[in-house]
Amino acid sequence: GHGGSSGIGLSASVGGDFDAHAADPSALPPIMVACDPSSAFFGFMGVTSAIVFANLGAAYGTAKSGVGLCSMGVMRPDMVMRSIIPVVMAGVLGIYGLITAVIINGKIDGKTYSAYSGYAHFGAGLTVGMSSLAAGLAIGIVGDAGVRANAQQPRLFVGMILILIFAEALGLYGLIVGLVVASSASENGAGLCTPLA
Repeated sequence: GHGGSSGIGLSASVGGDFDAHAADPSALPPIMVACDPSSAFFGFMGVTSAIVFANLGAAYGTAKSGVGLCSMGVMRPDMVMRSIIPVVMAGVLGIYGLITAVIINGKIDGKTYSAYSGYAHFGAGLTVGMSSLAAGLAIGIVGDAGVRANAQQPRLFVGMILILIFAEALGLYGLIVGLVVASSASENGAGLCTPLA
């Protein structure tokens, strides 16, 4: 009989404590989860995607416009140096990816790296990489057709350069957004989890 009564009293006291906490949420301590080590996977995937996709765009732009440059240079070797501009602009796309990858890599700290930061850096890397890939496709196609046409009609030169500038701007837009996302993540993602021992 005594054991039963103590059991009833215990359950009543537990229920009372529970109701008190439910009525006053501020009495509960804030729950902080430990930083998940797998969050760094997304951060490093952001590094990888930034440089790999940007290099894909730069490689396509260089190859496609380079083929047009070589074909045109057989008949008009005097115009080769003027027509090498698309190759240079495609190469700049790889630098965008390089800058983003180095910046994201510098912000990855294994002990205090939250899932928020991982997702933000993954998104930043994809933003820059895919934008540079798109710009590289545009620069390659325009550069190929542009240098061939420019050899036959020199007055097309200014128009070709303008088209290439607007194609390059697509990669620049991605770089700006990616850097903004990556830099804001270091403030917003701090202190969301307890550091690993």
